[in-house]
Amino acid sequence: MFESVDALVAEYADLEIRLADPAVHGDQQLSRRLGRRYSELRPVISTYRAWLTAGEDLDAARELGADDPAFRVEAETLVSQRSDLADRLHKLLVPRDLLDDSDVILEIKAGEGGQESALFAGDLLRMYLRYAERRGWKAEVLESESSDLGGYKDVTVAVKARGNLEPGEAPYARLKYEGGVHRVQRVPATESQGRIHTSAAGVLVLPETEDVEVEIDPSDLRIDVYRSSGPGGQSVNTTDSAVRITHVPTGTVASCQNEKSQLQNKESAMRILRARLIALADEAAAKEASDARRSQVRTVDRSERIRTYNFAENRIADHRVGFKAYNLDAVLDGDIDAVITACVDADLAARMAAIGTGS
Repeated sequence: MFESVDALVAEYADLEIRLADPAVHGDQQLSRRLGRRYSELRPVISTYRAWLTAGEDLDAARELGADDPAFRVEAETLVSQRSDLADRLHKLLVPRDLLDDSDVILEIKAGEGGQESALFAGDLLRMYLRYAERRGWKAEVLESESSDLGGYKDVTVAVKARGNLEPGEAPYARLKYEGGVHRVQRVPATESQGRIHTSAAGVLVLPETEDVEVEIDPSDLRIDVYRSSGPGGQSVNTTDSAVRITHVPTGTVASCQNEKSQLQNKESAMRILRARLIALADEAAAKEASDARRSQVRTVDRSERIRTYNFAENRIADHRVGFKAYNLDAVLDGDIDAVITACVDADLAARMAAIGTGS
């Protein structure tokens, strides 16, 4: 039934031997790559072995059940257990997004709604920072542009996992479903009449990985340095520490001014640029990836929403999967696993259905 797993069992055994070799750990990139693959295969192999063991136990229980009713009852239980294990294994064997094990660079941009949109972008930033904290990830703000009232016109955050995680648990595997337009309905802090306003902010999720090779020729880069500035255009330092990098062949631009050091800003800008170029390469390489990108932010317009945050009703609704809950306060505090899991489950069901129909 699961003959294809035999090759994975052999690969898993080979990985165990390689990871026990001290020489492998002298190459950190190789060690990380093998460790991630080992972690990816672990649940597949353990589930497969449990399924085989349940089958052997079932055969024994059926044989003994001819003389002992207790074993017939045990056989019925084992049939159910083995069916559950088979379902789990089927799901684990569904082809995964090759970028799912990646870390993430997440961009939040204010859209329609002026200052209120910028304040909402700040709320989304806090939500993702708290979510990263809950999951034990490391989050780092790489670049930000504040608004006058304390929100953000634009903010870029790097989210990194700690150690090797189980399949589906890495930042990109979870956060990729956050890409799109998020709509908020509430009474703005700037509203004196108590009227509910609707505004929007956009989220773009880019994979940050070392496993995808993107060649960046230094001669293709235009690097500009300029003086960092704060709200209102006031200079916040007296040196040209801010950096803007343009990848001339694609027109892709990344900038950073958060750090005091020009070198640090350049390193952050290069991380952002590389993630954007990976996304472009991914789009060009696979139609599915291109479709996924189109589901993210095209224009930060209220009509292109993927999710609505309604403060008056304490309600969050994801319009792609029909998810709805009345715990918006908890969601904005980082408790977003339920809505993300709903998206993960819907995506898995669609991929399993596609395999079933041969599409």
